[in-house]
Formats: sequence, structure tokens, C-alpha cells
Amino acid sequence: MKKRMMVPFLFLFFLSSCSFIPEYSKPDLPIPQKFPSDGVYANINFDNSSEVYNLKWQEFFSDEKLKKIIELGLKNNKDLKIAAFNLESARLMYGIKRAELYPSLYGSGGVIRSRVSDDFSPKGKGSPQDQYNVNFGLAEWEIDFFGRIRSLKESALEQFFATKENKRAVQIALISELSRSYITLAVDRENYSITRRLYDIAYENYKMVQSQYNVGLATEIDLNRSQIALDTIKVSLSKFEQIIELDKNAINYLVGGKVDDSLFPDGLTNIQVMRDFSPNLSSVVLLNRPDIMAAEHQLKAANANIGAARAAIFPRISLLAGVGMASTELTRLFDSGSHTWNIGGNISVPLFDARVWQGYELSKIQKELYIAQYEKTIQAAFKEVMDLLVVRGTIDLQIESQKNLINSLEKNYTISNQLYTQGVESFFSVLDATRNLLQAKQSLLNLELAKRVNHVRLYSALGGGGNVEEEPEKK
Repeated sequence: MKKRMMVPFLFLFFLSSCSFIPEYSKPDLPIPQKFPSDGVYANINFDNSSEVYNLKWQEFFSDEKLKKIIELGLKNNKDLKIAAFNLESARLMYGIKRAELYPSLYGSGGVIRSRVSDDFSPKGKGSPQDQYNVNFGLAEWEIDFFGRIRSLKESALEQFFATKENKRAVQIALISELSRSYITLAVDRENYSITRRLYDIAYENYKMVQSQYNVGLATEIDLNRSQIALDTIKVSLSKFEQIIELDKNAINYLVGGKVDDSLFPDGLTNIQVMRDFSPNLSSVVLLNRPDIMAAEHQLKAANANIGAARAAIFPRISLLAGVGMASTELTRLFDSGSHTWNIGGNISVPLFDARVWQGYELSKIQKELYIAQYEKTIQAAFKEVMDLLVVRGTIDLQIESQKNLINSLEKNYTISNQLYTQGVESFFSVLDATRNLLQAKQSLLNLELAKRVNHVRLYSALGGGGNVEEEPEKK
């Protein structure tokens, strides 16, 4: 007899362990297995053991001012705060779905005063009656025989993981953009200094030509040329003043508050060199990027939704139960004869509901959609890294060539100055040589900016800068 009674319970236990979630299989990489190492990439030192995504930003950046600005940004940036709220929302949504697996208990109490019709009264005359009750029970609880709720819980968990990776992506982007803005401000201040030196030279030339014009040794054309040169440089000075303030505004916006001027860089030469690293030759390292990991978690969530859609085709069974006390008099509410109880169940079978089948087909299409998005995210990441590697493989040659150009222009400036001193050339040749030299130095600064910004972006593109202190996961 006991064995017969155990059979239904074993059957229910077996059903409750069912899951219609398809077995997950990671899609193949839609990119080459390795980054190219020939052509312009031959100048790059690849290291197959390098794991840039494990290099903390505190170790990557050496400049103390920049590190303080990054700390302020991580504390106050609004995008990062929004990402944190989204993460907490996803955590709570997972908690809601997980709680649906367990029964909900309720308690209630009430009083009803009613009057029945005379026709229904035993005494032939209706009179008001009071009814008091107290109930404790089990709310309608769906038994997850076919794994529908567990599939939804699994989907919510993957959504939570995806949101957590999105938060890491926001942090990486914030650190990258803050450091780029910081270095850009330093370069713009250097450019302003160079332009200021050029302006001083042009002003001295203008004063000299004006003196010569006053005594008839210079023509009006000479005076106008010196004035044009001075005004042109003055426009550039004003432009750099504007750009510098815009750079500061960008940093303040990213930080989420006013940054003290003492934390801003004076120039590029004062910025400490960032830690060097060798990128990994294998493109598999891209799978550690938070945007790719988030896309995969979205794909896993879509895969779990297929299980929920499949389970929706099958019957839903739910239970309810309750115990309580009821009496027409409050003083007798808890007497031994006033107790009540109820127990029951409900089964719902979708005999004909086109929405169920359409939902199942939709879940399969959505999975294909997330596969395509996952592959697109990987391809976009691969292109991003490839573009950065192109710059890394060619920028040093450009900088070397620009330095050679500056050496030639310095010689030209020296010769022009000597010829002017000897009276062979006019001062305008000296001014042109000076302008060409300073402009070449500005171009070198811009190349140095491109190299350092590319270094930061490559660090970010390989998943660096996303290190956060995480609390233990709640299962």
C-alpha cells in the first residue's frame, strides 16, 4: 500500500525536474582565430600570454592627477550610476522570478454584517447577522512541473549577468574617455604655448617693421604682411583658449562635478608614461570584453525563454489551501468548533490558444536574432581592435619621420636667421622658418596624442579597465 502511495509522488517529483530549455551551444567565432602579424602589423610585439583584461586601471595609469580624476568619475558619473541602478533592477527582477518557485502564505481577517430575506430566514423574519473570520493559507501556487517558471528564472538570471557586464562596459568607456580628454587637454595646452611663442615672434617683427615704415625704410605692403601674420596667429591663440575650456568642460561632465584646476595637466611632457603591454595574438581574448559577454548572456536568456515557451504548451497545475476561524460572535471566534479549512487545486490546459504556439515560434526567432547580434558584436570588436593595431603598427614611424622633419626645419631656421643677420634675407624669411618649425612641432604633438590615445583605447578594447569590487553572487 505504501509503495502505491509513493508512485504518484515520485511521478510528480520527476515532472517537477523537467526542463524544456534547449542545450546551449556557444556559436563559432565569426572572425579569424588570430590577429594578423604581417604587413603594418609586423612592428607590433604580440604576446600570447598577455591578458590585458586582468590589468587593473590603477596599475595601467601612472599619472597621479589622472588617477584622482578617474576615481572622481567612478564615484560621480551619472551614466555609471544609471548602470548601477539598472543592475540592481535586474537583480530584483531575478529575485521576483526565483520567488515564484515557492508558495506564498497569506493571513486575513474580517467582519461581515448582513441581512437575509424573510423567505430564507428560519424564523420567517430576516434579521441582521454578524460573521467574524480569521484565515491563514497558501495563495494559489503553480507547481512548476514542466519548468516554465524555472526557465523564466534562468532567463532573468542571464539578464542580470548581461546587465552586470553592461555596467563594466560603461566603466571601461568612462575611464577611456576621461584619459583621452585628459591627454587631449595636455596637448592643447602645449599647442597654446607653442602658438604663444610664435605670436611673440610675430609681434616683435610687426613692431620692427612698423618702426622701419615710420622712417621710410619699409613699405606699406611690408607693414600689412606683418599685421596679417600677427592677426592670423592671434586667431589661433583665441581658438586654442576656446578648445582648452571645452576640454575642461568635457572632463567636468564625465566626472559629474567640478574638477579642481590643480588636477588638470600643464602639458604633455608632464604626464607620466602609461604602462606598456603586448596584445595577445589570439582573437579569442575578445570574448573577455564586457559587451561580448553581455551579448552572450542575452543569447542564453533567449535560449531559456524557449524553454518557458515550450512549457507554456503543457498544462499548468496550481494548489491552494487555507485554515481559519469563523463565528457569528467575536467572543466565540476562537472556540474549538469554529475552525474552518479548505484545500484545492486547479489545472489549466491550453486546448486552443494560438498565442501559445506563436509565442513559441517567437522565442525561437528571438534566439536567432540574439545569435546574429552576438556575432555582430564580436565582428565590431574585432574591427575596432584591428584599427587600433594599425595605428600601433604605424604611429612610431610617423613620429620618427616628423622628428626628422623638425630637425631639417631647425637647420632651415638657423640658416634663415644667419642670412637675416648678414642682411641677405628679410625678417619675413625668419618668420616663415619659425612658423614652419613651430607648426611641425604641433604636428608632432598631435602624433604623440594619437599614440597615447590609441594606447588607452587598445587597452580598453581588449577589456582593460573593467575591474570592479563585486559582492558575492546571490543564487
